[in-house]
Amino acid sequence: MLAKNFSGFVFETGTDEAGRGCLAGPVTAAAIILPTDFEHEILNDSKQLSEKTRFFLKPILEEHAVCFAVTHLFPDEIDEINILNASMKGMQECILKLNQVPEFIIVDGNRSLNAKLGLKNSVGKQFSKTEIELLKSIPNQSIIKGDAKFLSIAAASVLAKTYRDEYMDQIHEEFPMYNWKKNKGYPTKEHRDAIRKYGPTKYHRMSFRLLPDQLEFDF
Repeated sequence: MLAKNFSGFVFETGTDEAGRGCLAGPVTAAAIILPTDFEHEILNDSKQLSEKTRFFLKPILEEHAVCFAVTHLFPDEIDEINILNASMKGMQECILKLNQVPEFIIVDGNRSLNAKLGLKNSVGKQFSKTEIELLKSIPNQSIIKGDAKFLSIAAASVLAKTYRDEYMDQIHEEFPMYNWKKNKGYPTKEHRDAIRKYGPTKYHRMSFRLLPDQLEFDF
């Protein structure tokens, strides 16, 4: 059974992201505050759950959450600020979207949620001074493999994964030759073979090495 709380605060938020290692599509972040008495016997790190189980849990989490938020950061922003900064910025944006200001934040990984606040990017959301000060004011703790240790981070991982998968299913209809409905943008052989044959799309991350032998693409 995953732990319900790290800090002892009632409004503790868990946050996580999905899609960091993909070649196409957004990196998707989620944040969620669960009631202090919430528990679910099958909730776990989304990577340990089947797709069917993740989508079974999604409406349960949405119904029972005190509040939650999900954010997509798209390839143009990823290419500008890099994937690590985009992943962190997505989680920061989710915190700002919550209709309850968290008393404490726990984040999956080894990087403080306050890292790289207020990046000067030309695309995507620009944080105001007030938003930056709010994010700085909330204590937070990064927890390695936190999605397998705490309910709220596991819940955030499920929401991030399911919302991202739904988005990839949608853009699959526009570019079915890449089979994003199946590979979700990850660097499978099938996906890379399609990139080699058809070239990259507007949904590909051009700062990534799309092909192992990539030199350049001719447009």
